[in-house]
Amino acid sequence: MAAPHSTQQPAQGGAIDQKDVDDWMARISEMLSKPEQFTAPKAPGGQPWHTSFWECFLPVDLCLITCFCPCVTFGKTHHRTRKGASLEGFSPVNASCLGFWASGCFGLHFIPSLMQRGDIRAKNNIGGNMIEDCLLSYCCGCCTLIQSEKEAIYRQNQTGGVISQQYQQPAEEMQYPAKA
Repeated sequence: MAAPHSTQQPAQGGAIDQKDVDDWMARISEMLSKPEQFTAPKAPGGQPWHTSFWECFLPVDLCLITCFCPCVTFGKTHHRTRKGASLEGFSPVNASCLGFWASGCFGLHFIPSLMQRGDIRAKNNIGGNMIEDCLLSYCCGCCTLIQSEKEAIYRQNQTGGVISQQYQQPAEEMQYPAKA
């Protein structure tokens, strides 16, 4: 006798989130269909990275996690930059993490890393270009991931609720003492 057919959809937010998979597929398709948009150098005048590329040994916990399991740092940075700085709903094993791991199995770990680095540069007006991102991601993958995570944390702290609304003039007029 055949087992009953289940029509329930898998819960979203697990290790494989369909929204993440769709986002990555759209990003890759866009990159392949409009390569000039990604390979063109950015306009001069962009800001520098807040953290130097070679400051990858501190904090030690981030350095160790990235060196021994880089896909976790990649997934965390992806979640922080694309889904929310609060990391609400973050799981160390997620679609981005698994995608990074799978690309690494074929020696292509630098592709998602350079895409993420390019996203961070574009979002924060940071100088650089895709060739530089590619070389750094390929030759110094862990340092690239650490710099990206530290930059995402720094930018989060700069904009994380510090300015929640525009200045509003007080209801009462300012009173000055009378001149004597």
